[in-house]
Amino acid sequence: MARPGSRPIDELLRLAIIGDGAAFTELWDTHIDSLRSYIKSRMKNLDDFYVDDICSRSFEKAFRQIRSYDPSKSQFSTWLTNIAHNTALDIVEQENRSHKRYVSIDQDRSAGSAVNSIGSDEDTPLESIIRDEDQVQTEKYIEGLPELYRKIAKMRLVDGLQYSEIAEETGLPLNTVRTRIRRAKTQIDKIKSEGSK
Repeated sequence: MARPGSRPIDELLRLAIIGDGAAFTELWDTHIDSLRSYIKSRMKNLDDFYVDDICSRSFEKAFRQIRSYDPSKSQFSTWLTNIAHNTALDIVEQENRSHKRYVSIDQDRSAGSAVNSIGSDEDTPLESIIRDEDQVQTEKYIEGLPELYRKIAKMRLVDGLQYSEIAEETGLPLNTVRTRIRRAKTQIDKIKSEGSK
């Protein structure tokens, strides 16, 4: 459902298909709330961090696959929901597999939880490498990201802002900021590894 003042979905889709990142961001703004509600209703055991992660990954997949979307077969919201459903199942399966690898000696549940270490304000090794490189190169990597991640990645990796500062400045929920930064770093790492081949 289009928000007041937004462009029609058909126009946004047409622009997104030809690579307009701003149009795709508007599609995000138009559909994110309903997608979150759908995931929360289907996966009641997931916390907000995972819901935001699923939403971000789903939109990223939709952006990459937008040229394969066929409006004669389904509405965009239905297509996006199917992507989100499959993404959610993948994430739950990955999480279940990763939890099986942890063994807690002292039976402290938090000791083996991967979730507790995700999205901390401490620099990861990748962030340290990125900071040490020439700033021009870093900004080049960031420019290669989908528009959804660019601003937040720059605030974190170039400006050095903490997650809470980014959330405050952008008005986004902290979990959304964490998710987008994590996805941006993953994509930058992929760009770097492809460039070194």
